[in-house]
Amino acid sequence: MKTGLKLGIKQRTYTQQKAMWGFLYVLPWLLGFIFFFLIPFISSLRYSFSKITANAQGMIIEWIGFNNYVEALTINTSFNRTLTESIINMVVNVPLIVVFSLFLAVLLNQKFFGRSLARAVFFLPVILASGVILSLESTSLIQAVNEQNAGSSGVINAFSSFELQRLMLEAGVSETIVLYLTGAVDRIYEIVSLSGVQILIFLAGIQTISPQLYEASKMEGATGYEAFWKITFPMVSPLILVNVVYTIIDSFSRNALTDLIRETGFTKFNFGLSSAMAWIYFLCIAIILIISTSIISRKVFYHE
Repeated sequence: MKTGLKLGIKQRTYTQQKAMWGFLYVLPWLLGFIFFFLIPFISSLRYSFSKITANAQGMIIEWIGFNNYVEALTINTSFNRTLTESIINMVVNVPLIVVFSLFLAVLLNQKFFGRSLARAVFFLPVILASGVILSLESTSLIQAVNEQNAGSSGVINAFSSFELQRLMLEAGVSETIVLYLTGAVDRIYEIVSLSGVQILIFLAGIQTISPQLYEASKMEGATGYEAFWKITFPMVSPLILVNVVYTIIDSFSRNALTDLIRETGFTKFNFGLSSAMAWIYFLCIAIILIISTSIISRKVFYHE
């Protein structure tokens, strides 16, 4: 019997072995999805079409169709405005974060004194945004200090962006581009604090590029600018897609709309309306991800 098992394993092709190990690799996630996520996922969809009331006998679920969705989109005064603001912030922040992360990753990949410390500094905001420290920041004296710093730096940023806006307008730059760039200057702290993971991913990708490619390009007389656009950028283009998807999901996971959904469900105890808001939000994220991945994946270069 053991001999038969060994022969059966040996008869597997390389592709079959890869498929088997790939399935074993995703099996923990698959089991977690089935046992811990799928049931609440289906329940949330059911709640979004229902009116939920609680009494001594428990929860009473009454089917009301699309009433919760209609209320969220037409009656609730905060949902549409908050959803629009979240999408606009995502559209503005994602390109800035990805470009900034790639630029910093290229710089941090260079050899200079204190490189490890510089890498740690840019990854520090990810640690500071973790659960314990984030809750500490929102419930302690740190919050007051941050608000005071934000107030004082806001005046400085206003003067800086105003001067930058004046210079670019006088230079003949389009007003749309000027407003976008000055907005990026005003939100530089937010961009830096949300770029830690993306910098790490880009840095890991850049370090996998063969040094022989850069040596050959240097021998051919290529400049650093040409080496970046001809070697670095195409080789890390798959990671641009990964970072865009990650940044979109990360920007949607922590914003005012998630707070509104949580407040509607667990403060006002309107679980039906809260579920409808969550599903509208989910569909918006899915549409944005499909459009983004379909556009970027056409330009991705996969090195074989």
